[in-house]
Amino acid sequence: MDSIFNYKLEELEDFFESIGEKKFKARQIFEWIYKKHIYDFYEMSNISKTLQEKLNNTFSTNLLTIKTKQSSKLTNKYLFELEDGNLIEAVLMRHDYGNSICVSSQVGCNMGCTFCESGRLKKVRNLSAADIVRQIIMIQEDIDERIDSIVVMGIGEPFDNYDNVMKMVRIVNSPYGIEIGARHITISTSGLIPMIEKYANEDLQTNLAISLHAPNDELRSKLMPVNRAYPLKDLMKAIKSYIDKTNRRVTIEYLLLKDVNDTEECAIELSKLLKGLNVYVNLIPYNETSHIEYKTSPNKNVMKFYDLLKKNKINVTVRMKFGDEIDAACGQLRANEVNKL
Repeated sequence: MDSIFNYKLEELEDFFESIGEKKFKARQIFEWIYKKHIYDFYEMSNISKTLQEKLNNTFSTNLLTIKTKQSSKLTNKYLFELEDGNLIEAVLMRHDYGNSICVSSQVGCNMGCTFCESGRLKKVRNLSAADIVRQIIMIQEDIDERIDSIVVMGIGEPFDNYDNVMKMVRIVNSPYGIEIGARHITISTSGLIPMIEKYANEDLQTNLAISLHAPNDELRSKLMPVNRAYPLKDLMKAIKSYIDKTNRRVTIEYLLLKDVNDTEECAIELSKLLKGLNVYVNLIPYNETSHIEYKTSPNKNVMKFYDLLKKNKINVTVRMKFGDEIDAACGQLRANEVNKL
Protein backbone atom coordinates (compact mmCIF):
# COMPACT_ATOMS: atom_id res chain seq x y z
CA MET A 1 0.00 0.00 0.00
CA ASP A 2 1.49 3.34 -1.05
CA SER A 3 1.97 6.13 1.46
CA ILE A 4 -0.28 9.18 1.08
CA PHE A 5 2.81 11.24 1.93
CA ASN A 6 4.35 10.15 -1.39
CA TYR A 7 1.85 12.17 -3.40
CA LYS A 8 2.14 15.70 -4.72
CA LEU A 9 -1.14 17.60 -4.83
CA GLU A 10 -1.33 17.23 -8.62
CA GLU A 11 -0.83 13.47 -8.38
CA LEU A 12 -3.60 13.17 -5.81
CA GLU A 13 -5.87 15.27 -8.05
CA ASP A 14 -5.16 12.84 -10.90
CA PHE A 15 -6.04 9.93 -8.61
CA PHE A 16 -9.41 11.43 -7.70
CA GLU A 17 -10.19 12.12 -11.35
CA SER A 18 -9.29 8.50 -12.18
CA ILE A 19 -11.94 7.22 -9.74
CA GLY A 20 -14.59 9.70 -10.87
CA GLU A 21 -14.23 12.14 -7.98
CA LYS A 22 -13.74 15.91 -8.10
CA LYS A 23 -10.14 17.19 -8.08
CA PHE A 24 -10.80 19.57 -5.18
CA LYS A 25 -11.02 16.60 -2.84
CA ALA A 26 -7.23 16.32 -3.12
CA ARG A 27 -6.93 19.76 -1.55
CA GLN A 28 -9.25 18.65 1.24
CA ILE A 29 -7.05 15.63 1.95
CA PHE A 30 -3.91 17.79 1.92
CA GLU A 31 -5.47 20.24 4.37
CA TRP A 32 -6.63 17.48 6.73
CA ILE A 33 -3.18 15.93 6.78
CA TYR A 34 -0.81 18.88 6.60
CA LYS A 35 -2.86 21.67 8.21
CA LYS A 36 -5.07 19.86 10.71
CA HIS A 37 -2.70 16.94 11.39
CA ILE A 38 -5.44 14.34 10.97
CA TYR A 39 -4.08 11.06 9.61
CA ASP A 40 -7.17 8.84 9.86
CA PHE A 41 -9.37 9.04 6.75
CA TYR A 42 -12.41 8.14 8.85
CA GLU A 43 -11.95 11.35 10.87
CA MET A 44 -12.09 13.57 7.75
CA SER A 45 -15.66 14.76 8.21
CA ASN A 46 -16.22 16.43 4.82
CA ILE A 47 -15.51 13.21 2.89
CA SER A 48 -18.19 10.58 2.24
CA LYS A 49 -18.06 7.25 4.03
CA THR A 50 -17.66 5.46 0.71
CA LEU A 51 -14.66 7.60 -0.23
CA GLN A 52 -13.17 7.24 3.25
CA GLU A 53 -13.32 3.47 2.79
CA LYS A 54 -11.74 3.66 -0.66
CA LEU A 55 -8.91 5.90 0.57
CA ASN A 56 -8.29 3.67 3.57
CA ASN A 57 -7.96 0.65 1.27
CA THR A 58 -5.65 2.51 -1.15
CA PHE A 59 -3.27 4.62 0.94
CA SER A 60 -1.24 4.22 4.08
CA THR A 61 -1.05 7.13 6.52
CA ASN A 62 1.57 5.48 8.75
CA LEU A 63 4.08 7.80 10.38
CA LEU A 64 7.65 6.96 11.33
CA THR A 65 8.64 5.51 14.69
CA ILE A 66 10.81 7.68 16.93
CA LYS A 67 13.29 5.10 18.19
CA THR A 68 15.36 7.52 20.28
CA LYS A 69 15.48 11.26 20.87
CA GLN A 70 18.38 13.22 22.34
CA SER A 71 18.00 16.84 23.40
CA SER A 72 20.23 19.76 24.26
CA LYS A 73 19.37 23.42 24.81
CA LEU A 74 18.85 24.31 21.15
CA THR A 75 18.87 20.93 19.44
CA ASN A 76 16.91 17.68 19.26
CA LYS A 77 18.33 14.66 17.42
CA TYR A 78 15.83 12.03 16.29
CA LEU A 79 16.54 8.44 15.32
CA PHE A 80 13.64 7.23 13.17
CA GLU A 81 12.80 3.65 12.29
CA LEU A 82 11.35 3.06 8.82
CA GLU A 83 8.82 0.34 7.96
CA ASP A 84 11.59 -1.91 6.65
CA GLY A 85 13.56 -1.60 9.89
CA ASN A 86 16.22 0.75 8.52
CA LEU A 87 17.22 3.72 10.67
CA ILE A 88 17.70 7.38 9.72
CA GLU A 89 18.35 10.57 11.64
CA ALA A 90 17.09 14.14 11.55
CA VAL A 91 17.96 17.16 13.67
CA LEU A 92 15.88 20.07 14.95
CA MET A 93 17.74 23.35 15.49
CA ARG A 94 16.10 26.25 17.30
CA HIS A 95 17.15 29.66 15.98
CA ASP A 96 15.97 33.11 16.98
CA TYR A 97 14.27 33.29 13.56
CA GLY A 98 12.43 29.98 13.91
CA ASN A 99 12.72 26.21 13.89
CA SER A 100 14.96 24.59 11.29
CA ILE A 101 15.39 20.90 10.64
CA CYS A 102 18.09 18.93 8.88
CA VAL A 103 16.63 15.86 7.18
CA SER A 104 18.22 12.75 5.68
CA SER A 105 17.72 11.73 2.05
CA GLN A 106 19.18 8.20 2.05
CA VAL A 107 19.86 5.25 4.33
CA GLY A 108 23.65 5.46 4.30
CA CYS A 109 25.75 7.34 1.76
CA ASN A 110 28.09 6.35 -1.07
CA MET A 111 30.06 9.61 -1.31
CA GLY A 112 32.74 8.43 1.11
CA CYS A 113 33.86 11.85 2.38
CA THR A 114 36.69 11.06 4.77
CA PHE A 115 35.61 13.55 7.45
CA CYS A 116 31.97 12.45 7.67
CA GLU A 117 30.46 9.88 10.04
CA SER A 118 27.39 9.51 7.83
CA GLY A 119 29.46 8.15 4.95
CA ARG A 120 30.85 5.27 7.02
CA LEU A 121 27.60 3.38 6.43
CA LYS A 122 27.35 2.61 2.71
CA LYS A 123 24.12 3.46 0.95
CA VAL A 124 21.40 0.90 1.63
CA ARG A 125 18.63 2.63 -0.29
CA ASN A 126 17.16 5.97 -1.28
CA LEU A 127 14.45 7.42 0.91
CA SER A 128 11.07 7.88 -0.73
CA ALA A 129 9.52 11.34 -0.78
CA ALA A 130 7.22 10.06 1.97
CA ASP A 131 10.20 9.02 4.12
CA ILE A 132 11.58 12.57 3.94
CA VAL A 133 8.22 14.32 4.39
CA ARG A 134 7.44 12.22 7.45
CA GLN A 135 10.67 13.30 9.16
CA ILE A 136 9.31 16.86 9.05
CA ILE A 137 5.84 15.83 10.20
CA MET A 138 7.16 13.75 13.08
CA ILE A 139 9.29 16.58 14.44
CA GLN A 140 6.41 19.05 14.12
CA GLU A 141 4.18 16.62 16.00
CA ASP A 142 6.80 16.06 18.68
CA ILE A 143 7.45 19.72 19.48
CA ASP A 144 3.92 20.92 18.62
CA GLU A 145 5.42 23.88 16.77
CA ARG A 146 5.74 24.91 13.16
CA ILE A 147 8.87 24.06 11.19
CA ASP A 148 10.06 27.22 9.44
CA SER A 149 12.93 25.96 7.30
CA ILE A 150 14.46 22.73 6.00
CA VAL A 151 17.98 21.80 5.03
CA VAL A 152 18.53 18.53 3.19
CA MET A 153 21.97 17.93 4.67
CA GLY A 154 21.48 14.85 6.83
CA ILE A 155 22.54 11.31 5.98
CA GLY A 156 22.94 10.79 2.23
CA GLU A 157 23.66 12.77 -0.94
CA PRO A 158 20.39 14.51 -1.92
CA PHE A 159 21.28 14.71 -5.61
CA ASP A 160 21.91 10.95 -5.64
CA ASN A 161 18.18 10.71 -4.81
CA TYR A 162 17.15 13.59 -7.02
CA ASP A 163 13.59 12.73 -8.03
CA ASN A 164 12.39 11.87 -4.53
CA VAL A 165 14.00 15.00 -3.05
CA MET A 166 12.35 17.20 -5.70
CA LYS A 167 8.99 15.57 -5.04
CA MET A 168 9.40 16.17 -1.30
CA VAL A 169 10.14 19.84 -1.97
CA ARG A 170 6.93 20.26 -3.94
CA ILE A 171 4.86 18.48 -1.30
CA VAL A 172 6.10 20.58 1.61
CA ASN A 173 6.11 23.79 -0.45
CA SER A 174 2.46 23.43 -1.47
CA PRO A 175 0.13 26.09 -0.01
CA TYR A 176 -2.20 23.22 0.90
CA GLY A 177 0.68 21.23 2.42
CA ILE A 178 3.19 22.10 5.13
CA GLU A 179 3.62 25.41 3.27
CA ILE A 180 7.30 25.98 3.85
CA GLY A 181 8.49 28.72 1.49
CA ALA A 182 10.88 27.67 -1.26
CA ARG A 183 13.47 30.18 -0.07
CA HIS A 184 13.43 28.44 3.30
CA ILE A 185 14.43 25.10 1.76
CA THR A 186 18.13 24.37 1.13
CA ILE A 187 19.50 21.36 -0.70
CA SER A 188 23.16 20.47 -0.27
CA THR A 189 25.27 18.47 -2.69
CA SER A 190 28.86 17.28 -2.71
CA GLY A 191 29.04 18.29 -6.35
CA LEU A 192 27.11 15.95 -8.67
CA ILE A 193 27.41 18.14 -11.77
CA PRO A 194 24.69 16.53 -13.94
CA MET A 195 22.17 17.04 -11.15
CA ILE A 196 23.28 20.64 -10.53
CA GLU A 197 22.63 21.29 -14.21
CA LYS A 198 19.23 19.60 -13.96
CA TYR A 199 18.38 21.50 -10.79
CA ALA A 200 19.09 24.81 -12.55
CA ASN A 201 16.13 24.05 -14.84
CA GLU A 202 13.65 23.37 -12.05
CA ASP A 203 10.97 26.01 -11.58
CA LEU A 204 11.94 26.48 -7.94
CA GLN A 205 13.29 29.23 -5.71
CA THR A 206 14.94 26.81 -3.29
CA ASN A 207 18.54 27.30 -2.20
CA LEU A 208 21.58 25.37 -3.40
CA ALA A 209 24.55 24.63 -1.16
CA ILE A 210 27.79 23.08 -2.40
CA SER A 211 29.97 21.08 -0.01
CA LEU A 212 33.37 22.26 -1.22
CA HIS A 213 35.78 21.88 1.73
CA ALA A 214 38.98 22.38 -0.31
CA PRO A 215 40.27 24.98 -2.79
CA ASN A 216 42.21 22.63 -5.10
CA ASP A 217 41.79 19.22 -6.72
CA GLU A 218 44.61 17.46 -4.91
CA LEU A 219 43.26 18.21 -1.44
CA ARG A 220 39.59 17.90 -2.36
CA SER A 221 40.12 14.48 -3.93
CA LYS A 222 41.73 13.29 -0.68
CA LEU A 223 38.81 14.57 1.37
CA MET A 224 35.99 13.88 -1.10
CA PRO A 225 36.29 11.02 -3.61
CA VAL A 226 33.47 12.59 -5.67
CA ASN A 227 36.03 15.16 -6.84
CA ARG A 228 37.77 12.50 -8.93
CA ALA A 229 34.62 12.19 -11.05
CA TYR A 230 33.69 15.89 -10.96
CA PRO A 231 36.87 17.98 -10.54
CA LEU A 232 36.86 21.57 -9.39
CA LYS A 233 37.23 23.15 -12.83
CA ASP A 234 34.04 21.45 -14.02
CA LEU A 235 32.25 22.02 -10.72
CA MET A 236 32.98 25.76 -10.75
CA LYS A 237 31.75 25.95 -14.34
CA ALA A 238 28.49 24.25 -13.26
CA ILE A 239 28.09 26.63 -10.31
CA LYS A 240 28.62 29.66 -12.54
CA SER A 241 26.12 28.31 -15.06
CA TYR A 242 23.59 27.71 -12.28
CA ILE A 243 24.00 31.27 -10.99
CA ASP A 244 23.70 32.76 -14.48
CA LYS A 245 20.58 30.73 -15.26
CA THR A 246 18.73 31.17 -11.96
CA ASN A 247 20.12 34.46 -10.67
CA ARG A 248 20.30 32.71 -7.29
CA ARG A 249 23.18 32.97 -4.84
CA VAL A 250 24.93 29.71 -3.96
CA THR A 251 26.17 28.75 -0.52
CA ILE A 252 29.68 27.29 -0.38
CA GLU A 253 30.11 25.02 2.63
CA TYR A 254 33.67 24.78 3.90
CA LEU A 255 34.45 22.51 6.83
CA LEU A 256 37.61 23.62 8.64
CA LEU A 257 39.98 20.79 9.56
CA LYS A 258 43.01 21.54 11.72
CA ASP A 259 46.25 21.71 9.67
CA VAL A 260 44.47 20.24 6.64
CA ASN A 261 42.41 22.92 4.89
CA ASP A 262 42.46 25.80 7.40
CA THR A 263 45.75 27.38 6.35
CA GLU A 264 46.41 30.88 5.08
CA GLU A 265 47.34 29.38 1.70
CA CYS A 266 43.99 27.62 1.47
CA ALA A 267 42.12 30.82 2.32
CA ILE A 268 43.92 32.75 -0.40
CA GLU A 269 43.41 29.94 -2.91
CA LEU A 270 39.70 29.73 -2.04
CA SER A 271 39.34 33.49 -2.49
CA LYS A 272 40.79 33.25 -6.00
CA LEU A 273 38.58 30.28 -6.86
CA LEU A 274 35.38 32.12 -5.86
CA LYS A 275 36.26 35.63 -6.98
CA GLY A 276 33.46 37.31 -8.90
CA LEU A 277 30.84 34.64 -8.20
CA ASN A 278 27.52 35.32 -6.48
CA VAL A 279 28.29 33.04 -3.54
CA TYR A 280 28.81 33.21 0.15
CA VAL A 281 31.02 30.92 2.17
CA ASN A 282 29.71 29.19 5.27
CA LEU A 283 32.74 28.25 7.39
CA ILE A 284 31.91 25.20 9.51
CA PRO A 285 33.97 24.34 12.59
CA TYR A 286 34.63 20.60 12.43
CA ASN A 287 32.85 18.39 14.91
CA GLU A 288 35.19 15.65 16.08
CA THR A 289 34.03 12.03 16.28
CA SER A 290 35.56 8.97 17.89
CA HIS A 291 36.02 7.17 14.56
CA ILE A 292 37.78 9.82 12.46
CA GLU A 293 41.21 11.33 13.07
CA TYR A 294 40.58 14.91 11.94
CA LYS A 295 40.67 17.64 14.59
CA THR A 296 38.73 20.85 15.06
CA SER A 297 40.43 23.93 13.69
CA PRO A 298 41.38 26.29 16.57
CA ASN A 299 39.28 29.43 16.81
CA LYS A 300 42.27 31.61 15.90
CA ASN A 301 42.65 29.67 12.64
CA VAL A 302 38.92 29.97 11.92
CA MET A 303 38.97 33.73 12.44
CA LYS A 304 42.16 34.20 10.41
CA PHE A 305 40.59 32.22 7.56
CA TYR A 306 37.45 34.36 7.89
CA ASP A 307 39.45 37.60 7.87
CA LEU A 308 41.42 36.60 4.77
CA LEU A 309 38.22 35.84 2.86
CA LYS A 310 36.72 39.14 3.97
CA LYS A 311 39.88 40.98 2.96
CA ASN A 312 39.54 39.43 -0.49
CA LYS A 313 35.90 40.56 -0.71
CA ILE A 314 34.33 37.13 -0.32
CA ASN A 315 31.02 37.07 1.57
CA VAL A 316 31.54 34.76 4.50
CA THR A 317 29.94 33.64 7.77
CA VAL A 318 30.96 31.20 10.50
CA ARG A 319 28.27 28.66 11.25
CA MET A 320 27.09 28.52 14.84
CA LYS A 321 27.62 25.09 16.37
CA PHE A 322 24.46 23.09 16.99
CA GLY A 323 24.17 19.75 18.69
CA ASP A 324 27.80 18.65 18.86
CA GLU A 325 27.29 17.63 22.50
CA ILE A 326 24.70 15.04 21.37
CA ASP A 327 26.49 14.02 18.15
CA ALA A 328 23.89 15.90 16.11
CA ALA A 329 26.18 18.43 14.47
CA CYS A 330 27.37 18.60 10.88
CA GLY A 331 29.13 15.37 9.90
CA GLN A 332 28.11 13.50 13.06
CA LEU A 333 24.82 11.98 11.97
CA ARG A 334 25.37 8.30 12.50
CA ALA A 335 23.84 7.05 15.72
CA ASN A 336 25.17 4.17 17.77
CA GLU A 337 22.15 2.14 16.70
CA VAL A 338 23.02 2.79 13.05
CA ASN A 339 26.61 1.75 13.70
CA LYS A 340 25.39 -1.70 14.65
CA LEU A 341 23.73 -2.34 11.29
